[in-house]
Amino acid sequence: MKSDLIHSLTDNFEAHAQQTESGVEYWLARDLQHLLGYAEWRNFNQSAVSKAKIACEVSGHQVSDHFVDVNKMVEIGSGTNREIDDLMLTRYACYLTAQNGDPRKQEIAFAQTYFAVQTRKAELIEQRLLEAERVQARQKLTTTEKDLSSVIFEQTGGNQDFALIRSKGDHALFGQSTQAMKAQWKVPASRPLADFAPTIILKAKDFATEITIFNSRERGLSSEFSISNEHISNNKAVRKTLLERGIRPESLPPEEDIKKVERRLTTEEKKSLKNPAPLE
Repeated sequence: MKSDLIHSLTDNFEAHAQQTESGVEYWLARDLQHLLGYAEWRNFNQSAVSKAKIACEVSGHQVSDHFVDVNKMVEIGSGTNREIDDLMLTRYACYLTAQNGDPRKQEIAFAQTYFAVQTRKAELIEQRLLEAERVQARQKLTTTEKDLSSVIFEQTGGNQDFALIRSKGDHALFGQSTQAMKAQWKVPASRPLADFAPTIILKAKDFATEITIFNSRERGLSSEFSISNEHISNNKAVRKTLLERGIRPESLPPEEDIKKVERRLTTEEKKSLKNPAPLE
Protein backbone atom coordinates (compact mmCIF):
# COMPACT_ATOMS: atom_id res chain seq x y z
CA MET A 1 0.00 0.00 0.00
CA LYS A 2 1.12 3.52 -0.69
CA SER A 3 1.86 5.74 2.27
CA ASP A 4 -0.94 8.20 1.51
CA LEU A 5 -3.47 5.36 1.28
CA ILE A 6 -2.34 3.96 4.63
CA HIS A 7 -2.68 7.39 6.27
CA SER A 8 -6.12 7.83 4.69
CA LEU A 9 -7.36 4.45 5.93
CA THR A 10 -5.91 5.06 9.41
CA ASP A 11 -7.64 8.44 9.64
CA ASN A 12 -10.94 6.86 8.57
CA PHE A 13 -10.75 4.10 11.17
CA GLU A 14 -9.79 6.49 13.97
CA ALA A 15 -12.40 9.04 12.95
CA HIS A 16 -15.16 6.46 13.38
CA ALA A 17 -14.07 5.41 16.88
CA GLN A 18 -16.65 6.41 19.46
CA GLN A 19 -16.87 6.54 23.26
CA THR A 20 -19.66 5.06 25.33
CA GLU A 21 -20.84 6.59 28.58
CA SER A 22 -18.48 4.29 30.49
CA GLY A 23 -15.51 5.26 28.35
CA VAL A 24 -15.35 1.99 26.37
CA GLU A 25 -14.28 2.51 22.79
CA TYR A 26 -16.54 1.12 20.06
CA TRP A 27 -17.35 1.23 16.37
CA LEU A 28 -20.78 1.07 14.76
CA ALA A 29 -21.04 -1.94 12.48
CA ARG A 30 -22.67 0.01 9.65
CA ASP A 31 -19.75 2.43 9.69
CA LEU A 32 -17.32 -0.48 9.74
CA GLN A 33 -19.19 -2.02 6.81
CA HIS A 34 -18.18 0.86 4.54
CA LEU A 35 -14.68 1.09 5.99
CA LEU A 36 -14.17 -2.56 5.07
CA GLY A 37 -15.41 -2.05 1.52
CA TYR A 38 -18.83 -3.73 1.77
CA ALA A 39 -21.63 -2.10 -0.20
CA GLU A 40 -24.50 -4.21 1.16
CA TRP A 41 -25.33 -4.43 4.87
CA ARG A 42 -27.00 -7.84 4.52
CA ASN A 43 -23.91 -9.35 2.90
CA PHE A 44 -21.62 -7.82 5.52
CA ASN A 45 -23.80 -8.83 8.46
CA GLN A 46 -24.50 -12.38 7.30
CA SER A 47 -20.93 -13.16 6.35
CA ALA A 48 -18.20 -11.24 8.18
CA VAL A 49 -20.15 -10.26 11.33
CA SER A 50 -21.85 -13.64 11.80
CA LYS A 51 -18.53 -15.48 11.46
CA ALA A 52 -16.90 -13.01 13.86
CA LYS A 53 -19.55 -13.77 16.50
CA ILE A 54 -18.84 -17.49 16.18
CA ALA A 55 -15.10 -16.86 16.49
CA CYS A 56 -15.74 -14.73 19.58
CA GLU A 57 -17.76 -17.50 21.22
CA VAL A 58 -15.21 -20.19 20.30
CA SER A 59 -12.44 -18.07 21.86
CA GLY A 60 -14.28 -18.17 25.18
CA HIS A 61 -15.59 -14.60 25.20
CA GLN A 62 -19.18 -13.50 25.73
CA VAL A 63 -20.55 -12.40 22.36
CA SER A 64 -22.85 -9.91 24.09
CA ASP A 65 -19.81 -8.19 25.62
CA HIS A 66 -18.39 -7.34 22.20
CA PHE A 67 -21.39 -7.25 19.82
CA VAL A 68 -24.24 -5.12 21.19
CA ASP A 69 -27.50 -4.74 19.24
CA VAL A 70 -28.67 -1.14 18.86
CA ASN A 71 -31.17 0.77 16.78
CA LYS A 72 -30.69 4.14 15.16
CA MET A 73 -32.73 6.54 13.04
CA VAL A 74 -31.63 7.40 9.51
CA GLU A 75 -33.05 9.90 7.05
CA ILE A 76 -34.48 8.27 3.91
CA GLY A 77 -35.48 11.45 2.12
CA SER A 78 -38.06 14.23 2.26
CA GLY A 79 -37.40 14.66 5.97
CA THR A 80 -38.57 11.12 6.69
CA ASN A 81 -36.68 8.95 9.18
CA ARG A 82 -36.58 5.19 9.52
CA GLU A 83 -35.24 3.00 12.33
CA ILE A 84 -32.59 0.48 11.31
CA ASP A 85 -30.65 -2.22 13.13
CA ASP A 86 -26.99 -1.71 13.97
CA LEU A 87 -24.32 -3.11 16.26
CA MET A 88 -21.82 -1.55 18.63
CA LEU A 89 -18.51 -3.37 18.22
CA THR A 90 -15.54 -3.34 20.58
CA ARG A 91 -12.05 -3.17 19.12
CA TYR A 92 -11.80 -6.94 19.56
CA ALA A 93 -15.08 -7.44 17.68
CA CYS A 94 -13.77 -5.25 14.86
CA TYR A 95 -10.61 -7.35 14.72
CA LEU A 96 -12.62 -10.58 14.49
CA THR A 97 -14.88 -9.07 11.83
CA ALA A 98 -11.89 -8.04 9.74
CA GLN A 99 -10.36 -11.50 10.17
CA ASN A 100 -13.55 -13.03 8.77
CA GLY A 101 -13.98 -10.55 5.93
CA ASP A 102 -13.34 -10.97 2.22
CA PRO A 103 -9.52 -11.23 1.96
CA ARG A 104 -9.62 -9.93 -1.62
CA LYS A 105 -10.64 -6.48 -0.39
CA GLN A 106 -7.75 -4.06 0.18
CA GLU A 107 -9.62 -2.54 3.12
CA ILE A 108 -9.83 -5.94 4.81
CA ALA A 109 -6.10 -6.52 4.50
CA PHE A 110 -5.45 -3.13 6.10
CA ALA A 111 -8.04 -3.63 8.87
CA GLN A 112 -6.65 -7.03 9.85
CA THR A 113 -3.25 -5.48 10.50
CA TYR A 114 -4.66 -2.28 11.97
CA PHE A 115 -6.81 -3.93 14.63
CA ALA A 116 -4.19 -6.58 15.41
CA VAL A 117 -1.62 -3.85 16.08
CA GLN A 118 -4.04 -1.71 18.08
CA THR A 119 -5.15 -4.70 20.15
CA ARG A 120 -1.53 -5.57 20.86
CA LYS A 121 -0.89 -1.98 21.95
CA ALA A 122 -3.79 -2.23 24.39
CA GLU A 123 -2.41 -5.51 25.74
CA LEU A 124 1.04 -3.95 26.26
CA ILE A 125 -0.49 -0.96 28.05
CA GLU A 126 -2.49 -3.28 30.30
CA GLN A 127 0.62 -5.35 31.05
CA ARG A 128 2.60 -2.24 31.93
CA LEU A 129 -0.16 -0.97 34.23
CA LEU A 130 -0.29 -4.33 36.03
CA GLU A 131 3.50 -4.35 36.43
CA ALA A 132 3.44 -0.79 37.79
CA GLU A 133 0.71 -1.77 40.25
CA ARG A 134 2.82 -4.69 41.48
CA VAL A 135 5.89 -2.46 41.92
CA GLN A 136 3.81 0.04 43.89
CA ALA A 137 2.39 -2.75 46.06
CA ARG A 138 5.91 -4.00 46.79
CA GLN A 139 7.09 -0.50 47.70
CA LYS A 140 4.08 -0.03 49.94
CA LEU A 141 4.77 -3.32 51.76
CA THR A 142 8.40 -2.27 52.28
CA THR A 143 7.23 0.96 53.91
CA THR A 144 4.65 -0.82 56.07
CA GLU A 145 7.17 -3.40 57.27
CA LYS A 146 9.57 -0.59 58.22
CA ASP A 147 6.75 0.93 60.25
CA LEU A 148 6.18 -2.41 62.00
CA SER A 149 9.89 -2.65 62.77
CA SER A 150 9.72 0.82 64.33
CA VAL A 151 6.69 -0.15 66.40
CA ILE A 152 8.48 -3.26 67.66
CA PHE A 153 11.52 -1.20 68.61
CA GLU A 154 9.43 1.46 70.35
CA GLN A 155 7.27 -0.96 72.31
CA THR A 156 9.64 -3.83 73.10
CA GLY A 157 12.93 -1.96 73.41
CA GLY A 158 14.55 -3.66 70.38
CA ASN A 159 13.77 -4.57 66.79
CA GLN A 160 15.71 -7.86 66.67
CA ASP A 161 12.35 -9.68 66.81
CA PHE A 162 11.06 -8.18 63.54
CA ALA A 163 12.29 -11.01 61.27
CA LEU A 164 10.82 -13.61 63.62
CA ILE A 165 7.45 -11.86 63.78
CA ARG A 166 7.33 -11.45 59.98
CA SER A 167 8.21 -15.12 59.54
CA LYS A 168 5.39 -16.17 61.84
CA GLY A 169 3.04 -13.98 59.82
CA ASP A 170 4.14 -15.69 56.60
CA HIS A 171 3.47 -19.10 58.13
CA ALA A 172 -0.03 -18.01 59.10
CA LEU A 173 -0.73 -16.59 55.62
CA PHE A 174 0.70 -19.44 53.53
CA GLY A 175 0.13 -22.35 55.89
CA GLN A 176 3.85 -23.13 55.69
CA SER A 177 7.15 -21.47 56.53
CA THR A 178 8.86 -18.67 54.63
CA GLN A 179 11.70 -21.06 53.77
CA ALA A 180 9.27 -23.62 52.38
CA MET A 181 7.67 -20.96 50.17
CA LYS A 182 11.07 -19.72 49.01
CA ALA A 183 11.99 -23.26 48.03
CA GLN A 184 8.66 -23.71 46.24
CA TRP A 185 9.03 -20.44 44.32
CA LYS A 186 12.78 -20.99 43.78
CA VAL A 187 13.63 -17.69 45.47
CA PRO A 188 17.37 -17.11 46.06
CA ALA A 189 18.29 -17.44 49.72
CA SER A 190 19.47 -13.82 49.91
CA ARG A 191 16.25 -12.35 48.47
CA PRO A 192 12.97 -11.56 50.25
CA LEU A 193 10.02 -13.81 49.42
CA ALA A 194 7.94 -10.70 48.67
CA ASP A 195 10.14 -9.81 45.67
CA PHE A 196 8.61 -12.76 43.83
CA ALA A 197 5.07 -12.56 45.21
CA PRO A 198 1.99 -11.77 43.09
CA THR A 199 0.29 -8.42 43.64
CA ILE A 200 -2.60 -9.99 45.57
CA ILE A 201 -0.17 -11.52 48.08
CA LEU A 202 1.76 -8.26 48.47
CA LYS A 203 -1.47 -6.44 49.26
CA ALA A 204 -2.61 -9.21 51.59
CA LYS A 205 0.67 -9.08 53.55
CA ASP A 206 0.49 -5.29 53.66
CA PHE A 207 -3.08 -5.31 54.97
CA ALA A 208 -2.29 -7.81 57.72
CA THR A 209 0.81 -5.83 58.71
CA GLU A 210 -1.13 -2.56 58.84
CA ILE A 211 -3.63 -4.15 61.23
CA THR A 212 -0.78 -5.44 63.38
CA ILE A 213 0.73 -1.95 63.57
CA PHE A 214 -2.60 -0.37 64.46
CA ASN A 215 -3.56 -2.88 67.14
CA SER A 216 -0.04 -3.00 68.62
CA ARG A 217 -0.21 0.74 69.19
CA GLU A 218 -3.83 0.84 70.31
CA ARG A 219 -3.39 -2.02 72.78
CA GLY A 220 0.14 -1.10 73.87
CA LEU A 221 1.56 -4.52 73.05
CA SER A 222 5.05 -4.61 74.55
CA SER A 223 6.51 -8.06 73.93
CA GLU A 224 7.52 -10.22 70.99
CA PHE A 225 4.99 -12.80 72.13
CA SER A 226 2.02 -10.42 72.12
CA ILE A 227 2.92 -8.74 68.82
CA SER A 228 3.61 -12.13 67.20
CA ASN A 229 0.21 -13.42 68.29
CA GLU A 230 -1.42 -10.29 66.90
CA HIS A 231 0.41 -10.67 63.58
CA ILE A 232 -0.42 -14.37 63.35
CA SER A 233 -4.08 -13.66 64.05
CA ASN A 234 -4.25 -10.97 61.37
CA ASN A 235 -2.54 -13.10 58.73
CA LYS A 236 -4.85 -16.01 59.53
CA ALA A 237 -7.84 -13.71 59.09
CA VAL A 238 -6.53 -12.50 55.72
CA ARG A 239 -5.83 -16.09 54.66
CA LYS A 240 -9.39 -17.08 55.61
CA THR A 241 -10.77 -14.28 53.44
CA LEU A 242 -8.61 -15.31 50.50
CA LEU A 243 -9.62 -18.96 50.83
CA GLU A 244 -13.29 -17.99 50.95
CA ARG A 245 -12.76 -16.19 47.64
CA GLY A 246 -11.09 -19.20 46.05
CA ILE A 247 -7.51 -17.93 46.43
CA ARG A 248 -5.03 -20.29 48.09
CA PRO A 249 -1.85 -18.25 48.71
CA GLU A 250 0.58 -21.18 48.74
CA SER A 251 -0.82 -22.48 45.43
CA LEU A 252 -0.23 -19.28 43.48
CA PRO A 253 2.74 -19.29 41.08
CA PRO A 254 5.59 -16.84 41.67
CA GLU A 255 5.91 -13.67 39.63
CA GLU A 256 8.95 -12.28 37.85
CA ASP A 257 11.70 -10.85 40.05
CA ILE A 258 10.43 -7.40 41.07
CA LYS A 259 13.90 -5.93 40.52
CA LYS A 260 13.78 -6.91 36.84
CA VAL A 261 10.31 -5.41 36.50
CA GLU A 262 11.46 -2.14 38.11
CA ARG A 263 14.47 -1.92 35.76
CA ARG A 264 12.28 -2.57 32.72
CA LEU A 265 9.75 0.10 33.71
CA THR A 266 12.54 2.59 34.40
CA THR A 267 14.15 1.88 31.01
CA GLU A 268 10.82 2.30 29.20
CA GLU A 269 10.20 5.58 31.01
CA LYS A 270 13.62 6.91 30.02
CA LYS A 271 13.00 5.94 26.39
CA SER A 272 9.65 7.74 26.45
CA LEU A 273 11.26 10.90 27.82
CA LYS A 274 14.06 10.69 25.27
CA ASN A 275 11.73 10.05 22.33
CA PRO A 276 8.39 11.68 23.14
CA ALA A 277 5.46 10.99 20.85
CA PRO A 278 4.67 13.93 18.53
CA LEU A 279 1.61 16.00 19.25
CA GLU A 280 -1.32 15.16 17.01
